[in-house]
Amino acid sequence: MSFTVLSAEFAHETNTFSIRKTEYSNFMDRYGYFGEDAIKERGDANTELAGFCDVARRQGWKLLHVLSASAEPAGFVVRDAFDRLTNPILSAAREKRSEIDGILLSLHGAMVTDFNEDGEGELLRRLREIVGPKMPIAITLDLHANVTRAMCDLANIIVSYKTYPHIDMREAGRHAGEILHRTMKGEINPRTIRVHRPMLDEINGGRTDIGPMIERVAQARAYEKQPGVYAVSINSGFGNADIKEVGPTVLVTGEGDLRAHQAFAERIADDIWEKRFDVLNRYYSVEEAAAIARDYRRTTGPIIIADYADNPGGGGYGDSTELLRAMLAAGLQNACFGPMVDPETALALRRHKVGQNVQVWLGGKTDARFGGAPLKLEGRLELVSDGDYVGDGPMVGGLNLSFGPSAVLRVAGMAILVTTEPAQMLDLQQFRAFGIDPARHDVVGLKSMQHFRAAFEPIAGKVIVCDSGALCTTHLEKLPYKNVPRPIFPLDRDLAI
Repeated sequence: MSFTVLSAEFAHETNTFSIRKTEYSNFMDRYGYFGEDAIKERGDANTELAGFCDVARRQGWKLLHVLSASAEPAGFVVRDAFDRLTNPILSAAREKRSEIDGILLSLHGAMVTDFNEDGEGELLRRLREIVGPKMPIAITLDLHANVTRAMCDLANIIVSYKTYPHIDMREAGRHAGEILHRTMKGEINPRTIRVHRPMLDEINGGRTDIGPMIERVAQARAYEKQPGVYAVSINSGFGNADIKEVGPTVLVTGEGDLRAHQAFAERIADDIWEKRFDVLNRYYSVEEAAAIARDYRRTTGPIIIADYADNPGGGGYGDSTELLRAMLAAGLQNACFGPMVDPETALALRRHKVGQNVQVWLGGKTDARFGGAPLKLEGRLELVSDGDYVGDGPMVGGLNLSFGPSAVLRVAGMAILVTTEPAQMLDLQQFRAFGIDPARHDVVGLKSMQHFRAAFEPIAGKVIVCDSGALCTTHLEKLPYKNVPRPIFPLDRDLAI
């Protein structure tokens, strides 16, 4: 039996505290591909679309892929961007309604628009209006999804990543596709159970390289082998979203003994709640981090200092100057730092010739309340670039990506990568493509929470994490929450359930 499946990738993780709205152009700047162009660019890499294509080939589907679009995490997705990217999906569903047997979507699960707190739920609602209640819909989600009741009601099948750093996107796409195939064949009739706890997020952001998520994921994989269980998803949530349905969830997509599935999900959720004070990272101040780096004596690889709080991958502006200031004040030698997201300075540097000495006011231009004011620096311009690179690591290997117009400025003993587009460091090519080999440096300062570990830990002699006080600060009580339901942990640390 041959099936026709409509597919799309449409993802955004919305930091509702960011003052940067997410426009249509922001999606196109990161990546926006339509139809066969999307398959050509993303169909054989570590992407959900590649997983969809794997299943389509194996099962003989006709895959009608509409688009693949994602913007870097930032503020609310504006209505114009949402409509311009969802309308092609809806139009294809309307036009091909009589042909398609199922729908397969790669979403994030933490999209917030300027008119709706639940972007994914809104897309699914509009789709259901077109295809009706019986069409099977499968979706994949990021591990950091804030999964809403509407998502579970409107999608038959939900599969989230099981790794952080995320290295299983293709696997998640395959998993969802295979469940969808069995549903279209009439073998199974899945639904998704959702269990939630009153928390902004899992205390360690869901990291799966160490800590309790390892055992939770092992239990999830084991339970997926039980009769009537097709997927178990443990979502850490995304606490930088000031919305009503925020926080960690445990999902079971299946059928049969729903009470057993519910009880299993409750046990995992209870473990997340009971371990809510068990923080894995030590978050140094920027001064502490710089001092540790100053005293570091390299024997194997460099010391990596990750600025957790200015992570563009969580909606941080990427222009916090606090860590860079402390590293320069410590007089660190043979060091590199990146990215410093500063479009104004990146453009200004491109007007100079490589080798020239220049003066700049660097960083701190978006909102100095989060991460510090601009730094007045003098240095030598070492490189100008269009910012393009091709990833070669576990997360984005083979993908064409870009920082936009970029430059490398050497200040004292430090090479600083200045970029236009925000993106967290998660691949060595984000340095190497611009003449900076992090493995050859003694100190590497970068902006990322956790994803950097996939590519950088193998070259590192030591890894430390700091909190610069930027928008993704670990001190969530400093953020002006208005919409989350109270009481909620950790804003209400004495909460008992």
